[in-house]
Amino acid sequence: MPNISSVSEFLLLAFADTRELQLLYFALFLGIYLAALLGNGLIFSAVACDHHLHTPMYFFLLNLALLDMGCISTTLPKAMANALWDTRAISYQGCAAQVFFIVFFIGAEYSLLTVMAYDRYVAICKPLHYGSLVGSRACAQMAAAAWGSGFLNAVLHTTNTFSLPLCQGNAVEQFCEIPHILKLSCSDVYLRGAGVVVFSISVLFGCSIFIISYIHVFRAVLRIPSEQGRHKAFSTCLPHMAVVSLMVSTGMFAYLKPASISFPTVDLVMAVLYSVVPPAVNPLIYSIRNKELRNSVRTVLEYTILQYIHI
Repeated sequence: MPNISSVSEFLLLAFADTRELQLLYFALFLGIYLAALLGNGLIFSAVACDHHLHTPMYFFLLNLALLDMGCISTTLPKAMANALWDTRAISYQGCAAQVFFIVFFIGAEYSLLTVMAYDRYVAICKPLHYGSLVGSRACAQMAAAAWGSGFLNAVLHTTNTFSLPLCQGNAVEQFCEIPHILKLSCSDVYLRGAGVVVFSISVLFGCSIFIISYIHVFRAVLRIPSEQGRHKAFSTCLPHMAVVSLMVSTGMFAYLKPASISFPTVDLVMAVLYSVVPPAVNPLIYSIRNKELRNSVRTVLEYTILQYIHI
C-alpha cells in the first residue's frame, strides 16, 4: 500500500491556460481580497470602538467579520501567488493547512449564521424576553460554541482525510479541498463515507434550526401592522437568509456530490461561491441598510484619515 509520505507536494490546477488570463485572475482576486479585508475590517473596528454597537446583533457581526477575513485569507493569497508567479505547487503541509482552515472558518461561520438566525427570532418573536435569552453571557457562549464546533469539525475532517494513503497522483484543482484529496485516495470507501455522514448530519441539523427560526420570524413579521416595520424586518432577515442559502447549497453540492461527477469549471465556481463570495459581500449585506453601522464606519474612516494626515 502506498505511503502518504511519498507525496511531498500537490499540484494545483491553473486558473487559465494563457499568461494574460492568469494575470487577469490575479487582478480580480486581488480586488476581491482587498475589498473583503477592508469591508470586514471596518465592521470589526466600528463595532469594537463604538460602545453604542455593543449589543448581541453587532457582537455576532464582529465575529462574522473575523471569520470572513480568515476564510478569504485561506484560499485567495495562495491562488493570487500562483497566478502571479505562474506556479502550481503547494506543499503537503500547506495543502493540509488549507483544508483545515477552509473547514474551520466555513463550519464556524455556518454555525454563527445559525446563531444569528436564533438572535433575530428572539428579537422579533419574543422581544420582551430578549434581554434574558440573549444576554452577554449567552452571546459569548453561543459564539464560543460556533468557533469550537468549526474547530472540532476541521480537526475531524483534516485528520480523517490526510490519514488516507494516496495513490492516484498529486494533482488537485485550484484549491485544496476534501473532495479533491479523496479522489487521490486508494483507501476503503467507508472512511470517506463516515466523514460525509457526519458533515451531512451537522448541516441538516443546523438547517432545521435555521428554517424553524425563520418560519416563526416571517409569521411574526407578517403580523406587524405598519408597512415600514415589515420592510425593516424583511430587509434584515432576507439578506441573512440569502447568504446562508448560498453557502449551504453550493457547499453541499461540492462536498456531497459523487466523486465520479467532476467538472473542473463547475467545481471552481462552487468553491468561489461558498468560500470567496460570502466574505466579500457580507459587509455590504449587513451594513448597507444599517444606519447605525454606516455612521460608525464613517466615523472610523474619518478618524483613520485624520490620523494619516497628521502623520
